[in-house]
Amino acid sequence: MQTRLSNEFVNSPEGEEADSILRACVHCGFCTATCPTYQLLGDELDGPRGRIYLIKQMLEGEQVTEKTRLHLDRCLTCRACETTCPSGVRYGRLADIGREIAERKVPRSGVESATRYLLRNLLPYPRRFAPLLRAGQWLRPLLPRVLRDKVPAAQRPGAWPAQTHARRMLVLAGCVQSVATPATNAASARVLDRLGIQLIVAGEAGCCGAVSHHLSAQQEGLDFMRRNIDAWWPHIEQGVEAIVITASGCGALVKEYGELLRHDTVYAGKAKRVSELAKDLGEVLGAERLPAIRPRATQGNVAYHSPCTLQHGQQLQGVVESLLERAGFRLTAVPDAHLCCGSAGTYSILQPVLSQQLLDNKLEALQQGGPDVIATANVGCQLHLAGASRVPVKHWIELLDEALASA
Repeated sequence: MQTRLSNEFVNSPEGEEADSILRACVHCGFCTATCPTYQLLGDELDGPRGRIYLIKQMLEGEQVTEKTRLHLDRCLTCRACETTCPSGVRYGRLADIGREIAERKVPRSGVESATRYLLRNLLPYPRRFAPLLRAGQWLRPLLPRVLRDKVPAAQRPGAWPAQTHARRMLVLAGCVQSVATPATNAASARVLDRLGIQLIVAGEAGCCGAVSHHLSAQQEGLDFMRRNIDAWWPHIEQGVEAIVITASGCGALVKEYGELLRHDTVYAGKAKRVSELAKDLGEVLGAERLPAIRPRATQGNVAYHSPCTLQHGQQLQGVVESLLERAGFRLTAVPDAHLCCGSAGTYSILQPVLSQQLLDNKLEALQQGGPDVIATANVGCQLHLAGASRVPVKHWIELLDEALASA
């Protein structure tokens, strides 16, 4: 695709990067067929190809309107289009650039700006988010159902192993996950402990930066990344094998730290090393020899939802499914498994109508095979699905932890 950047973007880092991505696109339209929002709305501008044209027009100096911004807002950044694209177009990165430009060109209303500000200043900070979640959980029985379903039940994470091992790995504690689903990392620590691997939490690390990054506050997002690098670096110097990410949404971004901070003269080298060490939990366990597990009838049927950030963002397909099958779980068929559940970070809050439609479709597909439990690999998907599912929803590592404990 040929582009003629306006003077505003010529020789700018964002202009050059976007231009490079745009030139890879041959506007074939294969991406449209796998786009969840295009499937719902049927509007070319609500599919990847249409949004690419909108971003191209912005970079070429054409007028940007609220309608432009709306079509970009409706994008889930699920990156299913990247899996489908025969030309390797990095659409997810282009969408982030386009949204940030649109945000500058067309300022939001007071209510929209305030909502995004609150999300950026609440969700990434466990000490701020935790009291609100606890209050919601305490009042949960009294809330109307529409609100009650949005509040996750409190989890009992279980004990964190105290034993030390020669093999050590870092784990991202995360922000929302550390408060809403603490059982995920605790179960991960127990499973890795059985393999002789110690899981370490760096106390000063926090949000991966995804909330700010995807809400067009990219400098703020970079600051979160730098803080994590500073917290992890002493452990990296001491020889940790990997940085384990148990939330696939965080993993997709941490693996891009090197790219996003490549122009930072202080952090570029360290960010590249962090991205090299970042591994999804499924990658880590897939490379290990797991203890033998005798399949039991009580392990039941599992419907596995592979998050977009795992199968499209990180291009890790079939890794978790293989681990669950090795543990004796029977996986039910899930139609249209490539489609998003509608969580997509803050999307379920900012685009509730579209998000609910996607959730309804996803749950219908997941529950079609009569599973005993739904498993997933990302905290956002887990909470989103659990709020409306007829069957329990868990992180897949909880199932593996339970199977190993009873083996």
